[in-house]
Formats: sequence, C-alpha cells, structure tokens
Amino acid sequence: MWKTQMAAAISAANWAFVVAARRRGRQQWGLGTIPLSCSLSSSGPPNTRKLVLYSKPGCCLCDGLKEKLQAAFSLSGSGSGSLHHVTLQVRDITTNPEWEKAYQYEIPVLAKENSDGKEEILPRLSPRLSVEIIQKKLLAAFN
Repeated sequence: MWKTQMAAAISAANWAFVVAARRRGRQQWGLGTIPLSCSLSSSGPPNTRKLVLYSKPGCCLCDGLKEKLQAAFSLSGSGSGSLHHVTLQVRDITTNPEWEKAYQYEIPVLAKENSDGKEEILPRLSPRLSVEIIQKKLLAAFN
C-alpha cells in the first residue's frame, strides 16, 4: 500500500522538490509518473505519450539524465517543438526483478511506449549532450 501512496506523492510533487529530496536521500524512487508536461493532470489528454526512464537510487548518471529531461521539457512551448504531450515515468529497477536483470548494467535506460503498448528502447543519450540536443532527440523519437 505504501508504494501506491509513494507513487501518488511523486506524481503530485513538484519536480524540483522530488530531485532535492532524492539528493538528500529522503525520497525513495518507486514506480511513479512524474509529469514533465505543461499539464499537472495525471490523466492527461488522450494523445499523451509516455517516456519511461529505468533508474535506481544512487545512480549519478540517472540523476543527471532526470535533470536534463526536466530542463528539456521546460524548453518546450506549445508549438511543433513541444513535448507537452509526453509524460515521464521513472521506474526503479530494484523494485522489479525483471527490470533489474534486464537493465542493471545499462541504466539509465530510456524507452518510449508505442501506441500498441509495447516499449521501444531509445538510443543511449550521452551525459555530455546539451539540453537542446536532448529535446530534439526526444521530439524526433515521438514524431
């Protein structure tokens, strides 16, 4: 039951608060959706797409990518260069043995959920990429 409450709290939390709490070690990442779009609604419009980030606590590469993703979503306006229709779901691989086995040596891993519900792993993003380049790569992946 606490995982459900944790996921709901993460979904409703302000991104900066979640990142700050995570760094202080007071927030444990579970399965949760972090809305990075313009809307804070958890239901979202029917054409909402999902980006999944496989991560685990204490992963500095994962934390860096989360910050860059947040910045890339912040750059988005409402036009054709917008990621407003995409939500980010962070999955802690330590909460699921299948995820841990598949991604333990690969995290951070980004995947997009296709219209048929299947996940497609996206190419690894270098930690050296700028926020603008990450935004362009995400736009290309979802268009």
